[in-house]
Amino acid sequence: MADQFDILVIGAGVAGMSVVHTLARLAPSLKVGLVTLQAPGQAGATPWAQGGVAVAWGNDDSPALHTEDTLAAGAGLCRPEAVEVLTAEGPQRIQELLDMGANFDKHADGRLELTREAAHQRRRVIHAGDASGREMARALARALPTSVQLIYGQLTRILTQGSRVVGVQLDGQRSLSAPQVVLATGGVGQLFAATTNPAGAEGQALALAFEAGAHLRDLEFVQFHPTALAVQGAGANLPLLTEALRGEGARLIDETGEPFMSQYHPAAELAPRDVVAFALWQHRQRGHQTLLDVRQLPVAERFTQVHALCLAAGYDPAVQPLPVTPAVHYHMGGVEVDLWGRTAVPGLWACGEVSSTGVHGANRLASNSLLEGLVFGHRVGEALAGAEFRQAECLPAVPPIELRPDPLAMARVREILWSGLGLARSQQGMEKALGRLEKLRERLNACGSTAHTVASLMLRSGLFRQESRGAHRRLDFTQTSPNWVGHTLLVPGQVARIQPLQPAAGAELMVRSI
Repeated sequence: MADQFDILVIGAGVAGMSVVHTLARLAPSLKVGLVTLQAPGQAGATPWAQGGVAVAWGNDDSPALHTEDTLAAGAGLCRPEAVEVLTAEGPQRIQELLDMGANFDKHADGRLELTREAAHQRRRVIHAGDASGREMARALARALPTSVQLIYGQLTRILTQGSRVVGVQLDGQRSLSAPQVVLATGGVGQLFAATTNPAGAEGQALALAFEAGAHLRDLEFVQFHPTALAVQGAGANLPLLTEALRGEGARLIDETGEPFMSQYHPAAELAPRDVVAFALWQHRQRGHQTLLDVRQLPVAERFTQVHALCLAAGYDPAVQPLPVTPAVHYHMGGVEVDLWGRTAVPGLWACGEVSSTGVHGANRLASNSLLEGLVFGHRVGEALAGAEFRQAECLPAVPPIELRPDPLAMARVREILWSGLGLARSQQGMEKALGRLEKLRERLNACGSTAHTVASLMLRSGLFRQESRGAHRRLDFTQTSPNWVGHTLLVPGQVARIQPLQPAAGAELMVRSI
């Protein structure tokens, strides 16, 4: 019989480690395995996060104000009940992180130092210099309970019997038995030609969850960070220049040296991310260069990680503006879950970027992602502490999968999605991208990649939503429409549909085959 666990958590970023910590506290007798490709503290996108974590902490702030800002940024698609969970439970989760020994920046009197980022009414971003995610990951990893078994490997299948989960396959070979499996596997940035995401962020779990029967929601909503450092010859991986720079006064300028953001939005540099990213795209389309001027900021002292990244790329932020470009940063879509992380498949859970809680809507508010991982990772752990743990008598026999990297095929996928599902989209562009992807299907499948499935589903979601909203900008449907106030829902074996924000609101607004 395969190795047996009560719970397998796939992914060791902030969300996955939060699940494990909560289980160790509430249900210490359960056998929990943590599956990861890298050591906890180094795994996933968490250590790459610079700016910090947003939470209503200051005396002038409240969860209600944090909720208001999150809903405004989400362009009408946030689920209010999920946002209220995030903002109300956030302070307690941050306090627990502080109790674990997380070292965030503080004033001389010991109060946490708070900074402001785009679309926030208050200073509410807690940070550790510009390496906040790294510090959070360090604190969570250092406190991991010794009872948790670390398992190094790549998820290649979710095993089911009947309608429920019974285990997983790793590395195309090894089967592990578990009646409860948690996906905390991150995003999709490595499917695009320019991204701030780490290697491996190719959305594999989206395809595997869909194959297992889970529903996918809002896959068209891909957030582009406005200010990735435009490094020549860097391939898909571009260094991130944190939004906190603009929060502290950095300006976006063009080759004339003049700021240009006020041409596109009254909030200028502090407009929501989708607005700033699209403004940069428009300005570049008009033949301009786009640069971030941070020369007046103490970058070397306050933003040490940014300073090091710039110097490594040959730029001195103290003396020259930095060339910047939008790059894929975060996926608002994911596996549909309820407020406790349950998917449509019994025994399958999801949290963090791979999930769709409805918190982010059509455009994530800056620095809400780390908080979502903490809050909903905790909630998944809390729900699992009282779950049913009946092992399958035997696991289904599945053929092995040969994992053979094909860098050239993946480079083509990245270029196809960048052109078809980039900052500005159209029916013609997305249909062309689907046709080009189809020619790569057999080649990708033969090397064990899920890229064709994930990229195709994302493009079909983009084609389905015939409006512009948040991070989904269409050149052929430029307006936001009240007919599309709902989530794009993909159900295996069925059609795409728009799911109302409130289930009690009535029948689905629109159903169309994809």
